[in-house]
Order: sequence, then C-alpha cells, then structure tokens
Amino acid sequence: MTSILLVLSLFLILSYGAFTWHYLANWRGTARWPRNPRVEHSLLGVLLLVQALVVVAPLSVSGGLSLGVGHALGVMVWIMLLIYWTCSFFYRVEGLQLFMMPLAMAALAFAIAFPGRHMVSDLSNPAFVLHILVSMLAYSLFAIGALIAVLMLLLERSLHHKRMSLLARQLPPLLTLEKMMFQVIAVGFLLLTVALVTGVVFSEEVFGKAAALTHKTVFSVISWLLFAALLLGRRLQGWRGRVAIRWTLAGFLSLMLAYVGSKVVLELILQRG
Repeated sequence: MTSILLVLSLFLILSYGAFTWHYLANWRGTARWPRNPRVEHSLLGVLLLVQALVVVAPLSVSGGLSLGVGHALGVMVWIMLLIYWTCSFFYRVEGLQLFMMPLAMAALAFAIAFPGRHMVSDLSNPAFVLHILVSMLAYSLFAIGALIAVLMLLLERSLHHKRMSLLARQLPPLLTLEKMMFQVIAVGFLLLTVALVTGVVFSEEVFGKAAALTHKTVFSVISWLLFAALLLGRRLQGWRGRVAIRWTLAGFLSLMLAYVGSKVVLELILQRG
C-alpha cells in the first residue's frame, strides 16, 4: 500500500469513527451536534468516493488483479456501505449505522495489516470477470441480510422481555426489517446462482474441465441450497421470525466458510498466494 493510500485509509478510519460517535451521542441525548440526515448522507457519499479509490486502486497491480483477503474484504464492505447508503434514501435503516461504521473501520484496518498475496494475471476471459464481480456483490448482499437478521433477533428479544435497549429503540419495526431481509436475500440468491454458473463456465473454458469438488465449491453449493430452502419455505410455508433468522445465518456462515475461510487459511495461515 502506497503512502497516499495509507493516509486516506487512516482518514477514513477516523471519519467512520466520528460517524459512530455522532450516532451514539445523538441516541443517548448527549450530542453537541444534532442529527441532519441530508448532511449525513452527503458526507457519507464523499467518504464512499474516497473509499472507492482506496479499495479499487490496490486491485490493479502490474496489469493483474489483486484478490488478497484484505483487498477482497475491503471491496465487499465498501459495496455493503454503498448499498446501505443507497437504501437509506428509500428505507428507514436506522440502527444499521452502529454496525456498518465499525465494520468499515475494521475492514480498512485489516486491509492495511493483511492485504494478501492472491494475484490473478489473466483477465481476458469475460466469464471469469463476471464471476468475480457478481460473487462480490452477492456476498455483500448476503452480509447485509445476515446483519439485518441479527438486528431482528436483538429486537425480537427486546420485545419479548419488554426491555428496549438503546439500539432496539432506533430500529425500524420488526416486520419492516423482515421484509428488507427477504428482499436482499432474494437478489443475493439470484446473483449467487449467476456466480455459480459463471464459475462452471470459466472453469470449463480455461481449464477444459468442470469446477473441481473443492472446499470453496462444496460450501458455496451448501449455501445456495440453504438460501433456496429459505426462499421456498417463505413462499410455501410462510417462514418468518426465528426460523427465517436461523436459515439466513446458516446460509451466510456457509458462504463465508466457502470464500473468506479458505482465503484466511491459505494466505494468513499457510502463507500461500
């Protein structure tokens, strides 16, 4: 990472930390500056533009593509923030900031410490490029779906015990969160299907054989099956509440084991590119 990108990364970490403090102070009633959604959206939009430079610039190295674990996670979290920022114009997404801002800080810090060494030099195959882009977007959508599932679980427990926490008081109604979760998962499932298909096409075109039965392939298919069962259960049996939350978190965990888990083991533990 160059000195300029390092400075920008540190600036972003401090800025997202300031955003976190601003939201918490307002929720607690101790803020010096009141909430102004229009200004907050504008400032977050500027930070997203700066972060786009930080996460995209390291990807292109010597004509290739750097897909190290740090860089990949940085791109995924940036996409999550971009989706959150866009949805905030159309939905009430209060409460998600308490997770999104610290997550952005953690991803930027992780990318500085562990950028990774996975390099891809051949970008001439359109199926492979499409596979990477769609996979990143699908993983980001499922991460948002899992985050909403966690918020639903917290809100449900607060309502059950009739003790509303600081976070629970800021969240949208439970039914609104549930609707958002299934909308995000439906789009993510479609993109994951495209990613699996393009992965098979890429493997056959480049290596002359179908996708191998690897750790990544197995957990990706398991995740696809879990989300397919969740969407079918929702449509046919009306699954909701804790049942839907469990299936969502199980599918997301499987997906993370497929991608992030294998990258962490290969690059950070085994020290392989």
